[in-house]
Amino acid sequence: MKTAYDVILKPVITEASIQNMHQRKYTFRVANDANKTEIRKAVEEIFGVQVERVTTISMKRKPRRMGYHRGYTSAWKKAIVKLTDDSKTIEFFDSLL
Repeated sequence: MKTAYDVILKPVITEASIQNMHQRKYTFRVANDANKTEIRKAVEEIFGVQVERVTTISMKRKPRRMGYHRGYTSAWKKAIVKLTDDSKTIEFFDSLL
């Protein structure tokens, strides 16, 4: 059985994700096999908030090279979580605004 910390791996901090925080949307890197229901329950359990909607995106691998050596970045999954209007904000992200 997966715990909430096995589903939510880490927050994604980019310019776009910081702009979405004003609309109560938070971005996380999640496990590749996690579904929307598991992500919703994990965020509610870890942060004590109410989730309105979960959007998931599978990020494809990208080619990279370092001199002569070629390779690919790993594929990963991210989730954008929208909180309800009456829910409190996630305190971890408040310091970024």
